[in-house]
Amino acid sequence: MDDDDADYMQGSDEEDYGFDYSDGDDDADAGSADTENLYYKAKGKKEENPEQALKEFRAIVDQEDEKGDWGFKALKQSTKLLFLVLRRPADALQTYAQLLTYTKSAVTRNYSEKTINGILDYVGGGKSGPVEVDVLEKFYHATLQALVEAKNDRLSAKTNLKLAKLWLDRKEYTRLSKLIHDLHTLTGTGEGDDQSQKGTQLLEIYALEIQMYNETRNFKKLKEIYNATNEVRSAIPHPRIMGVIKECGGKMWMGEKQWNRASEDFFESFRNYDEAGSPQRTQVLKYLVLANMLTGSEVNPFDSQETKPYKADPEIKAMTDLVDAYQRREVFTAEKIIRDNRATIMDDAFIKSYIGDLLRSLRTQYLIDLIQPYTRLELGFLAKQLNVEIQEVEEILINLILEGKVEGRIDQVGMRLELDRKQSLERKRYIALEKWTEALENVHNAVINKTGGRGTEMVVPEMLRASDW
Repeated sequence: MDDDDADYMQGSDEEDYGFDYSDGDDDADAGSADTENLYYKAKGKKEENPEQALKEFRAIVDQEDEKGDWGFKALKQSTKLLFLVLRRPADALQTYAQLLTYTKSAVTRNYSEKTINGILDYVGGGKSGPVEVDVLEKFYHATLQALVEAKNDRLSAKTNLKLAKLWLDRKEYTRLSKLIHDLHTLTGTGEGDDQSQKGTQLLEIYALEIQMYNETRNFKKLKEIYNATNEVRSAIPHPRIMGVIKECGGKMWMGEKQWNRASEDFFESFRNYDEAGSPQRTQVLKYLVLANMLTGSEVNPFDSQETKPYKADPEIKAMTDLVDAYQRREVFTAEKIIRDNRATIMDDAFIKSYIGDLLRSLRTQYLIDLIQPYTRLELGFLAKQLNVEIQEVEEILINLILEGKVEGRIDQVGMRLELDRKQSLERKRYIALEKWTEALENVHNAVINKTGGRGTEMVVPEMLRASDW
């Protein structure tokens, strides 16, 4: 017996492959043993002579008086042979349709569900090469029709979600949109349904929808769905589903340059992927590190208990080195790390799109530290220190001046930055005076409130302390 059959046998709680002679039905037992032998002989010919194996599997089905386990197994093997080996999807669909008729009463629900999921996985998994869209639709349509007849709503919902995931992977967005609409309709019906189950299923639909809008760059709809996920109550979603939702949320906030919110969502995504054992956790951890650097935070993202075990991961090592370079304001080291690690950094289109923002942020911090001791600097000198064009230095300085982080002006004729240290000192004095006046007013108001305003006059000192000036 191979693993394939072992799985199906474990899935059935009604199968009994021993022999019970106490009932005296020796002929039935002998017949079952003969069928079993025929099945394994046919299975042994799958690789060397698939056509002959197919005939022998068909003989097992044809000789059954009543639908049973061995006929079900023979149809399963026939479907697999026709689809994966002989590449005859139309014939595979016929045997699959016959197999589905066994799910009503011939085999147990667990047994049939495991078989159906397995067949749909290899039909949609591309193991036999590219599969035509209409072939996929026919397999899923036959499945859903059989599940409706069997009144198996749970597996019907799972099958629809599996098909939606397939359309997402194949970028069949028109088909996906229609199916998502149908799923929303089905989820919204049935008031007596378990609310927790409905909430969980709704989040699974949202996870597919939010990925579609992320890939099609429909950011307005993406934000709408993202906000809707926060309104779902009484749900117990699989952590992988929440990982997907928070990952897309993080990407959405990155697009809006809300680095802090992106960092929070990426951390939640990483935590959920890690709990689910999903390999996507490594990629999202990179996004978390990127967002964390863009916030300008001095906190190392690998200091947390959840992320620390991944610090030495070969896929993450380049990002940890980049964090170290960023926090030390080592522009050239950061640029070298990015150049030397294209496979783990620049080959990801999402990370690549924000590397410019990251380097600009790093150059800005470096520039602030560099100009600190001076009153006048040539733009050419600053450009040389940063190894960038003068125009980029000028743009960074203009932003710093407008944001109030640098007190000075740019002499565009002389191409110099002139820092106004005197103006900066006067501004500090003005801020100190403003704070002192505000404190006095607070004291005055407190006294008035305490005395009820009876004949109280505010005494203002004639002189300010020199330290406040």
